[in-house]
Amino acid sequence: MLDNLTLLQSLAWVGYLGLMLSLFKSAPPRQLLHDKHSQHLIFGSAACLFVLWLFRAGIYDGLSVHFLWLSALPLVLGLRRALLSSFLALAGITLVGKESWSMFGVNGLLGVSVPLAVAYLIYNLSFHKLPRHVFIYIFLCAFIPGALLITLKMFLMGGYFFLDGIHQWDVVVDNYLLLIPLMLFPEAMLNGMTITLLIIYCPTWVYTFYDKYYIKDK
Repeated sequence: MLDNLTLLQSLAWVGYLGLMLSLFKSAPPRQLLHDKHSQHLIFGSAACLFVLWLFRAGIYDGLSVHFLWLSALPLVLGLRRALLSSFLALAGITLVGKESWSMFGVNGLLGVSVPLAVAYLIYNLSFHKLPRHVFIYIFLCAFIPGALLITLKMFLMGGYFFLDGIHQWDVVVDNYLLLIPLMLFPEAMLNGMTITLLIIYCPTWVYTFYDKYYIKDK
């Protein structure tokens, strides 16, 4: 299953597993055993990601496109729990054969962890540098990052496939990167609508949303 890893795939495996080990050290699993609310959100989000990532389209091996839902995830869970939830979803997708185990580290680092970190960075910059308004929260932390993250993920994965010699650059461009404009608005809408509905109907589910900052009495 992992007999023929390339150098980049091996490094990605080490990097991703190292990231997850450091995550467990900073947030020991026993803390989750006594936090039912976090358990429900983490496993519920992982289930949603799993189902969402099942539906994909592509012609060449690896060059498949699907929705990510990665700008809304760290807003709902926070960065560390978002990494854990996405790890569970990615493991599930790999177990059912939608991804290969040789690509597990690459998918985990370039396809999940980097976009999640960028999404959380955008949220932090917005929170500390911009006026705290509910529309800024929705559009600058969920809607616009949704489009940015799928672009980032596809460029990172396309670059990997080229550098590792899996596909020629013209194949990557014509069958993968060319699809980015088609994915931007739907991905942005998915994340923006998720956060909009959650902060209206279930604001306690959104880890980064604070009524006292974003909804002020006039």
